[in-house]
Amino acid sequence: MSQWSRGPQRPRTWPPEMERSISLDGDYGLPAGEEDPVRLFEAIYFYIYDVGRSIDQKKVAALIPAHDDLGLVKRRDTPASLSLPRPLVVQLNEDSVVDIEEAESFQAQAKIYEDGAVSVILRVRKRMRLSELHALHGRRLGAGDRDVTIDQYAQESFLRLFAAIKPAVIDPWEASIFDCETYSVFCHIDREEDPVRFLVEHRREIAALLIGESPEEVLHDSQITATLGRPFSYRHDDIAVFDMDRCLIIDARRDYEDLLLIVENANYQLLELRVLDKLLDRWLDEAEEDMRLLYTAGDRKGMRRLGGSVQEKFAHIQSLRFDALFILENLENSSKIIGDYYLGQIYDRLCAIFNTEGWKWSVERRLDTLQSIYDMVKTDTSERKILWLEVTFIVVCIIFPLIQIVQVMLTK
Repeated sequence: MSQWSRGPQRPRTWPPEMERSISLDGDYGLPAGEEDPVRLFEAIYFYIYDVGRSIDQKKVAALIPAHDDLGLVKRRDTPASLSLPRPLVVQLNEDSVVDIEEAESFQAQAKIYEDGAVSVILRVRKRMRLSELHALHGRRLGAGDRDVTIDQYAQESFLRLFAAIKPAVIDPWEASIFDCETYSVFCHIDREEDPVRFLVEHRREIAALLIGESPEEVLHDSQITATLGRPFSYRHDDIAVFDMDRCLIIDARRDYEDLLLIVENANYQLLELRVLDKLLDRWLDEAEEDMRLLYTAGDRKGMRRLGGSVQEKFAHIQSLRFDALFILENLENSSKIIGDYYLGQIYDRLCAIFNTEGWKWSVERRLDTLQSIYDMVKTDTSERKILWLEVTFIVVCIIFPLIQIVQVMLTK
């Protein structure tokens, strides 16, 4: 996927009065009696699913009308080495969707990644009030002969797509255990409006929106400051604020496709780490049972059953280790190639919010623990086999000849 960066620039340094206005307590906001006006927003919803160990993209292209993601036109200074995972793109059946209460547009597409992930991306452009954004994903839209919410439409679209590409999925998971990451991006794309002033005047509503609370919820100023305290800007007329599950972009030029790609990539990496951590957790539970079988006195049947599967499990753990190393290497490469550029700062911010380093540490620790357990099991089972071989050798080479000698002496 061809990407770009906005150049090796730092986020704008706010004037002191604006820097304080984002975090100060309650002297800012709409004038008394003024209503929240209707503005033009675009809401982008990401639903990223892990469907299996990997996906054969050549088979996918033979099964459904998918095409390479050609990326976007490069318009800014970009490091030559910048490259992110290159998915296949599928346009979903958005023509069957009727207007969502007079929305200006509705778009739906899916991306299929070689590493076993599928993302469904829904985009709704609609004139509405800021206070209505938090409930947009629950609005009903017509799909065929029935009404569904945006969340339901995404889930149903994904299941239909997965059924179509399942022959191309290597080691697919059961549909009931699919892991999913979701992220919502709200873009204010209406008339020219000073983004900093908008953020300050509506900081309580925006903080509630990003946290996922109702707009009527009264948040403490410390929570508002923590949520809105690190905005990013590239030009004087844009601003972006990120949180765990949502972000707000204010850009009347509608020039934010690169930010969406970084958001999707960061969530994609988080999903891969989380799924791997969950898989390792399940294997650690099984390793605990294996240790009980090995060291429970008198359980010879369990020991025989374990002895026959140690090599197989050890091989599977090695495979998991390679998968983990590839995922961790991709994470390192993503941060290196983005570097100090503007998008790199966005990526670093998202990784800090998602605690990517914590997930990486957890995966590495579980891998080492699992490797140590089965190394010990393998050593113990090998020592037991050697012990039995030694006993057999003694019986065959010493005791058995002695018995024969005694038998010969008794026959004389």
